[in-house]
Amino acid sequence: MRAYYHTYGLPVTISNCSNNYGPYHFPEKLIPLIILNALEGKPLPVYGDGKNVRDWLYVEDHCEAIWMILDKGIAGETYNIGGECEKQNIEIVNAICEVLEELYPFRDNPVLRTPNSKLRTYKDFITFVTDRPGHDRRYAINCDKIKNELGWTQRHDFENGLKDTITWYLSNTEWVKNVRSGEYTKWIEKNYMKR
Repeated sequence: MRAYYHTYGLPVTISNCSNNYGPYHFPEKLIPLIILNALEGKPLPVYGDGKNVRDWLYVEDHCEAIWMILDKGIAGETYNIGGECEKQNIEIVNAICEVLEELYPFRDNPVLRTPNSKLRTYKDFITFVTDRPGHDRRYAINCDKIKNELGWTQRHDFENGLKDTITWYLSNTEWVKNVRSGEYTKWIEKNYMKR
C-alpha cells in the first residue's frame, strides 16, 4: 500500500491493531471460545503456563479509530491502534469465569448440573495444554501516534467491555449456532459469490 501511495499518489492510510474482542468475534478465538466452552461444560484450554501476554482492544474502539484515521489521518501514514490493556491469557480466562459466575452462575446452568459432580465453578474447567511451537510470549502495540496526532482514545475499559461481550454471547446463541454450523457461509455464497 505504501508503494502505491509513493508511486501513484493513491491516498491510502495503514492501520495496525492489537487483539480485538467484543460481539461477533469468531468462536474459535480465545475470548469467545472460553465463554462458550464454559457455558457448555467443556475444557477451557490455556496454552503453556498461561502467561502469554496480549494487548486487548474493544472492537468499537477499533472501529472508531479506523473512522478517525479515514477522517483525519494523513495519506501515506501508518497508525497503530492499541488497547493499552496488556493481560496474561490466564488472567483473561479467570476474568471470563468470574463474569460468567455473576451473569449466569454455575449452579444455574442446567448443562453443568450433573449428579455427583465435584465441579463447582467455571474455573474448574481450566485446562493447561501444550503450548504451540514458536508461540509469541507477548504482543503489544504503541498507539501514542494516533492519540497524539489525531486525538483518539479508547472509550471502553476491559472489565466493562468483557462484561458487555459475555452478555452479548449469552443473548445471541442463534448467531453462535449458525457460525459453528457453517450456515453463515450459505448467506455469503448467496449474496456475494455469484456476483
